[in-house]
Amino acid sequence: MELLTVTLASLFAGFVDAIVGGGGLILVPALFSVFPGAAPATLFGTNKGASVWGTAWATLQYARRVELRWAALLPAAGAALAGSFAGAWAVTLVSASGLRRLLPFVLLGVLVYTLVRKDLGRHHAPRFSGRAEAAVASALGAVIGFYDGFFGPGTGSFFVFAFVRLLGYDFLSASASAKLLNTATNASALVLFAFKGHVWWHIAAAMAVANVVGSLLGTRLALKHGAGFVRGVFILVVSALIAKTGWDALKL
Repeated sequence: MELLTVTLASLFAGFVDAIVGGGGLILVPALFSVFPGAAPATLFGTNKGASVWGTAWATLQYARRVELRWAALLPAAGAALAGSFAGAWAVTLVSASGLRRLLPFVLLGVLVYTLVRKDLGRHHAPRFSGRAEAAVASALGAVIGFYDGFFGPGTGSFFVFAFVRLLGYDFLSASASAKLLNTATNASALVLFAFKGHVWWHIAAAMAVANVVGSLLGTRLALKHGAGFVRGVFILVVSALIAKTGWDALKL
């Protein structure tokens, strides 16, 4: 029953994550609820062991239908991977409690900006090209990658918003691009957790299959309905993240 519960949660998480990110909002609480006595690092590691496959699969699916700007995204993925390692190292030295209190307000700012700017992310009009685009994308990858390693909630949604707001992508292209960078940060964290022995591989394997299935369904839905649909899901996910992180901050 425990395995069935977390596998179903992984399916839904993969579905949501493939559209706009935020799958961890579903899967991580499910793992903590089903295995309350487990070490948090083990549950985080097991989550990464499943979610990395979903994000990788979504990246492949998007790449077949959406024109990704590889010259900018590949360096950005490398920067995100390095940033994630640095963030994971930093959290061993510094408490993330201050960021935990600040996060709901940051997310609220993202939500309000998206709602006010009704045309935001509806049209694909990249602001940069060549080395400039690669530099900006890499800076975003490093900063948000660091955040993912240091704390994590909402990483995929932050990537999507940053690509829309700063690089001028539409929501569909931003979501597709975010999957590549999120795969890099997930892989980075997974390597670290695995090295420390914090992955339940037998559970992660079952969840990974479900996550890929959910990712396939979510990707197809996003490709079918386009940027407007992804924008709507983004607003829902960010709203849920505000509620979740706000509640967590109140409990500190």
